[in-house]
Amino acid sequence: MIIHGIEVKGKLIDEKTRCKHYYKDVDVIAIKFYCCKTYYPCYECHEEEGCGNHQVWPKERFGEKAILCGSCGTELTIEEYLNCAYQCPECHVQFNPGCGRHRHYYFGV
Repeated sequence: MIIHGIEVKGKLIDEKTRCKHYYKDVDVIAIKFYCCKTYYPCYECHEEEGCGNHQVWPKERFGEKAILCGSCGTELTIEEYLNCAYQCPECHVQFNPGCGRHRHYYFGV
């Protein structure tokens, strides 16, 4: 699905990046996976439909844009996302704080 001009793959259910796995009001980000440079709404979608070569973003690459706000289309760097207190710095929509529990699926420490 094309969301704000960017292709997001996975089991999407709407144009704000919600998927069949995570679909609360605050589930409005997609993450570009380091291994395939492709946006997915969650790690489960990537496991089901992804590249089959899962790799996390290395810390030295946290300055690269890899988070898409499904509400406004802003792309955040990993660093910006990790420091935004679960709120888009552009449109101020709230992101799901529960995503922090899955950080290890996306980002190296």
